[in-house]
Amino acid sequence: MAAKIQKWGNSLAIRVPKTYADALGLTEGTDVKIKIIKDKLIVSRKKKQEIKLSELLSKVTDKNLHKEIFFSKPIIKET
Repeated sequence: MAAKIQKWGNSLAIRVPKTYADALGLTEGTDVKIKIIKDKLIVSRKKKQEIKLSELLSKVTDKNLHKEIFFSKPIIKET
């Protein structure tokens, strides 16, 4: 399929045909990576960084661990 490069502000843009967007699950706001390999422009979906709870917890230390904070006395059956 052919496409035409068009001006978009001070940049250039290529429209992604709906059939291609649907096939790849691309929607407005989808993050993509753009790179050049030899004489080709490669556009690919940017992988979402998967954050694991164990990775987050491994960064908790005695220095950055805060104490419990109490704002008021328990109301009704909160205890």
